[in-house]
Amino acid sequence: MQTISRLFDFPYYQLERYNMDKSLVTKYNGNWVATSTREYIDKANTISRALLKMGVRADDKVAIISLTNRTEWNIMDIGVLQLGAQTVPIYPTISEEDYAYVLNHSEARHCFVSCGEVFEKVQSVRDQVPGLKEIYSFDDIPGCKSWEEVLQLGADTENQEDVEACKKAVKPGDVATLIYTSGTTGKPKGVMLSHDNIVSNVLASEKRVPFEAGATSLSFLPVCHIFERMILYLYQYCGITIYFAEGIEAISDNLKEVKPNVMTVVPRLLEKVYDKIIAKGADLTGIKKKLFFWAVELGLQYEPYGANGWWYEFRLKIARKLIFSKWQAGLGGNLETMVSGSAALQPRLSRIFGAAGIPVMEGYGLTETSPVISVNDQRNKGWKIGTVGKTIGKVEVRIAKDGEILCKGPNVMLGYYKDPEKTAEVLKDGYFHTGDIGELDDEGFLKITDRKKEMFKTSGGKYVAPQLLENRMKQSRFIEQVMVVGEGEKMPAALIQPNFEFLEDWAKIHELNFNGTEQMVNDQRVIDRIQEEVDLANENFAKWEKVKQFRLTPDAWTVDNGLLTPTMKLKRAQIKQKYFGLYEDIYGR
Repeated sequence: MQTISRLFDFPYYQLERYNMDKSLVTKYNGNWVATSTREYIDKANTISRALLKMGVRADDKVAIISLTNRTEWNIMDIGVLQLGAQTVPIYPTISEEDYAYVLNHSEARHCFVSCGEVFEKVQSVRDQVPGLKEIYSFDDIPGCKSWEEVLQLGADTENQEDVEACKKAVKPGDVATLIYTSGTTGKPKGVMLSHDNIVSNVLASEKRVPFEAGATSLSFLPVCHIFERMILYLYQYCGITIYFAEGIEAISDNLKEVKPNVMTVVPRLLEKVYDKIIAKGADLTGIKKKLFFWAVELGLQYEPYGANGWWYEFRLKIARKLIFSKWQAGLGGNLETMVSGSAALQPRLSRIFGAAGIPVMEGYGLTETSPVISVNDQRNKGWKIGTVGKTIGKVEVRIAKDGEILCKGPNVMLGYYKDPEKTAEVLKDGYFHTGDIGELDDEGFLKITDRKKEMFKTSGGKYVAPQLLENRMKQSRFIEQVMVVGEGEKMPAALIQPNFEFLEDWAKIHELNFNGTEQMVNDQRVIDRIQEEVDLANENFAKWEKVKQFRLTPDAWTVDNGLLTPTMKLKRAQIKQKYFGLYEDIYGR
């Protein structure tokens, strides 16, 4: 059996073990088109042969930028890696300035894009990237070379022996990829991950997930992020068919078409799914409405492994049959497991989806740790709500005196590309300093409490952990995004972006008319209603932690307007700068 020590070994292992007719599946012109394991490998070899003819050699960099996940991305990835060259996946939504920075900093020689929208952004900075030789596109775009030209160049197998020689020369410890973090501050850092970093993470994570060969997955989280990318290798290793969603806006339709058994999610998606389900329940009437909210209330008390006793389990069985089965149907009907990462998951979401029979296994990690450090496992009592599970095999976690989580293991990055100083700041004595604050309980479950850099002191000398407050406030259907502020100030406060869609529905019920969001956020009735939500959230916190004042922002916080990172994290400095007038108003200046 194929030994896996480098990333390009995964498809060969799949061929030997499963030889799937449907390895990778993408929708083109309304039809799902499957690529078999054999075709996947053949096309990857074709790309490798072509790249050799184009002068690509070991340690060269090839950028891949795709608006959606698709088969071509994976073929390119394997085709590049087989040569000992490195892939540079780039977030499609970053600014043009960041495009130029990453392409220059990585010294990418070739760039493969998905479509016209990405091509235009790269083309707009082309003259700022002198080292970039050529751009190719997966879609046919006027004025851009097609990746089909590359496939044609590699069609002749005469130099396949050269490809095999390149493959043999690649060592597990060699750099496989440069992943530029979507930093909340400053320029992106290029994380150097080796083949072994990611391979070790895949093999250790496999022991924690109940994936079965022949199952179907739906992939929609950005594959340029290491979380989804590692999962795609894991699917390949486990013999799972990968369907690539058409995009976040088509996720609901794709779920019903594909009927996946497993998918990865981020908390923000689950929050939106939950809010939509609750909104539908609120539209019901009579006994149907009472039953719906009885089931929800029951679900919010859920504990795994029958911990609530037989009477609870009996009622849950009824709730699943009458109510939660419809939730499952809305998500395709076959979903057995969701794996959540990227940000903290609210425990209420773990409970409600667990009660609905669609458990969410929350994990934790960073780009620098390839990414998984720990993950919950539904089997063998390895799932504890409110934690990110137990550490995976060969990975060691230590809690520093100040509460910071330190990680050591084969998954820890080689360092930041061309940045020994920043590397030295986070890698000390073999331990990676995560910047997260957490604790290990007596059963070995890891709990994250906050980001070290985001904790702040008020002028009274009290520490405040903003993430805990923010996650609690975001449980309100009125609140879309929130940022707790107050460093060096007399009290914590918050900037809040309301859920405008929900506020509009609320306004209709109360016969209120607003001429735009500006009027909405300045209306005292809206402010008073959101004050109720803030007061409710404050109940769980100590006096010095409570949010004493807030201001509502009239705009949505998005990736496009630079207030969120591509992984939906708050860009705190930018948000504070944009709404500095509101911030000053809170503190009476």
